[in-house]
Amino acid sequence: MQGGSTGIVYGGLKYQARCIADVRADAEHTSFLAGTLSLKEENEVHLIRLSPSGTELVCEGLFYHPNEIWDLKPCPFDQRVFSTVFTNGETHGAAIWRIPELYGQTNALEQLVSLNEHTSKVKCILWWPLGKHDKLISIDEGNLLLWNIDSSTKVAKVISQESVGMLHNLSGGAWDPHDQNAIAAICDSALQCWDLRSMKKSNPIEHNHVRDVDYNPKQQHILVTAEDESGLRLWDLRMPKLPVEEFPGHTHWTWAVRHNPEYDQLILSAGTDSAVNLWLAASTGNQDARNEGLVDSSTSQMDPLLSSYSDYEDSVYGLAWSSRNPTVFASLSYDGRVVLESIKPYLQKK
Repeated sequence: MQGGSTGIVYGGLKYQARCIADVRADAEHTSFLAGTLSLKEENEVHLIRLSPSGTELVCEGLFYHPNEIWDLKPCPFDQRVFSTVFTNGETHGAAIWRIPELYGQTNALEQLVSLNEHTSKVKCILWWPLGKHDKLISIDEGNLLLWNIDSSTKVAKVISQESVGMLHNLSGGAWDPHDQNAIAAICDSALQCWDLRSMKKSNPIEHNHVRDVDYNPKQQHILVTAEDESGLRLWDLRMPKLPVEEFPGHTHWTWAVRHNPEYDQLILSAGTDSAVNLWLAASTGNQDARNEGLVDSSTSQMDPLLSSYSDYEDSVYGLAWSSRNPTVFASLSYDGRVVLESIKPYLQKK
């Protein structure tokens, strides 16, 4: 394992923050959106881009957001649209926003739609990750809602919803990139797979204290979970009783996990130990990538942990690979520090 960090730091976030995400719809730039979490100040959404020289992160736009941002997801097919989940004291909500076209001249966001059908605390919004889709999923503590969204008329309608029952709590989830009708939802200590056509769930994966989940972008049925005490686990949904691979995770809680969008053997995790770890999965991985030797296996014969990035002084909650340039990722620690790192040292030199 290699340690340390030589990342590019963005210091523009003035307040505490948890959310950073890749702007997938921006085909011309390596871009991220980050949102703040201040109790007393006016919160902000920053549009952050890697400079053309690739040497610095610059603030391309700064926009005011009325409440604390707990979840932020860019629209996969419109780079000016994104969703947030927010709280203000005891109140909570979710909305879809649009960045103004002339955003150099204004800091005001346009609220396209308020997702206001929730009766309990909203946890996250899910967009189908791979392209244009007029559906959206919102998850609150007790319900899963499927929405039809029309941004042009600013209308959002709930198509269907399902409750998980009085004694259960939902906390997050992920939408299967291979199947628009399948999501994985985190419910208590289990992972539930839902069919959106019937709003029924299949046999859950029972395990401990899941914090995050992410599907493999290249292989169907494969996903990874981040767990408080047992680190990371890779699962094949066709054989849900036992994980296909396990990684130790972090010295404290493992909070976030992300597959690389192109080199799917590479997995990032972040935790409350102020570190980001880069792992190499042996049991999965796109066979073409293996055959082409895209990942340098010489560095991983003994240890699945390729690198631990420790350029932080606070817990790391936000992780985002760049889909435009999958050799880099951005991470966000709770003190508002954004760091961009390159994984090129772990890729086979062509």
